[in-house]
Amino acid sequence: MRKIESDMQTAIAAGRNFKSANTTVENTDQGQIVRLHGNEIAQIKDNVLYITSAGWETTTTKSRLNAILDCLIPGAYVFQKAFTWYITYNDRTAEFSEIEGQPIAI
Repeated sequence: MRKIESDMQTAIAAGRNFKSANTTVENTDQGQIVRLHGNEIAQIKDNVLYITSAGWETTTTKSRLNAILDCLIPGAYVFQKAFTWYITYNDRTAEFSEIEGQPIAI
């Protein structure tokens, strides 16, 4: 895991704001918002996580999402197979597009 992702996880867990290079964590009225290159990739509010690729299915986006998942839902992760993104959580695997933007209880 990259140092920026470790620092991001620490900020999420502590409920602090964080900014480093292309990644930010901001506490707002809508909960914690995680952005990558200014695009919202995660929202955490009231023990619910919403994640999205924001239209950028890149290695960096996947890495940041996996760091967020590792922090909040151990054992959950996003992976790619044959150009399609998938997510595994709660002993279930689904296409990422099926859950993108949908609430995930944490």
